[in-house]
Amino acid sequence: MGRGGARQGDRGSYRMVLLDKDLEWVLDAAWEEDIPKITGSALYAALNKARNTLYESKCAAKEVGIEQCRREHQASRNFMNALSEGKMDIIKRFLFNQNRGANINSGSSCTLLLMDATDSMSSLFSATKDTAGTMFEHTSVVLEEKGLSKDVFSMQFAVYRNYSSRDNKILEVSSWETKANNLRAFMNTISPERGHLNVAIEVGLWHAVKESELEDSISQVILIGNTSANTQQEVLEKRAHFGEAYWKQTKFHKLTYYELELQKLKEKSIPVHAFYLTDSAKENFQRIARGMGGHAADD
Repeated sequence: MGRGGARQGDRGSYRMVLLDKDLEWVLDAAWEEDIPKITGSALYAALNKARNTLYESKCAAKEVGIEQCRREHQASRNFMNALSEGKMDIIKRFLFNQNRGANINSGSSCTLLLMDATDSMSSLFSATKDTAGTMFEHTSVVLEEKGLSKDVFSMQFAVYRNYSSRDNKILEVSSWETKANNLRAFMNTISPERGHLNVAIEVGLWHAVKESELEDSISQVILIGNTSANTQQEVLEKRAHFGEAYWKQTKFHKLTYYELELQKLKEKSIPVHAFYLTDSAKENFQRIARGMGGHAADD
């Protein structure tokens, strides 16, 4: 499915589909419900439509990224012109903004963004991560307009997957940042992997609890995804993929459940806002947000 070749240095888009679940990347989290409806003569047309929708989504996401790069490119050109003209105020301001690190102090607001990075997110992932970067940039602009330091708001990105991923992939985390560029660089290293239906939101929330135990605790959690959290039984079953002997050698040695981690955050009055990208996750995400004093996508 797709074209087999690619330009030099790029990966091709060819995929071999052997099993129904191999269509998760194009049909999203509801693939099990959709496949019985599109069998027979309607199969190719339905898959082609879904594939085109995926392509259009990725193109739209690239347009967002291009616009962000355009602003950075223009700032770099202005810097080069300032160098040739000896405009030291512009030079100093540019170098200061480029080289300033995160200054996380006790008065800052720290937002942890948890995002699903499994195959069911393939059609939405590029757009989601670019939109998240845009959201961060807009926040910085508002702070600047209000005369506030950009350091009063910092963000960390964390992506979660499922127990079919090894310990270094089931959770990937950026550093705390006050600049959108650094978060975008981190997200550019992330790509979706197979998740197998419900996903390990409990692992993302476990990380949120760990961050809340630090001196500079998190202020809020934003959860973005299109698949519900694992049930307790699913956690047990999916951890069996690599086996408990494997997980006990990792930082995820202790089995947990998303409601247990939510309760720990609730005791610290840390709100969780949940944004579901498909209706299959709607009920679970609404329950998470409303039980944690947060907002769901349609609240």
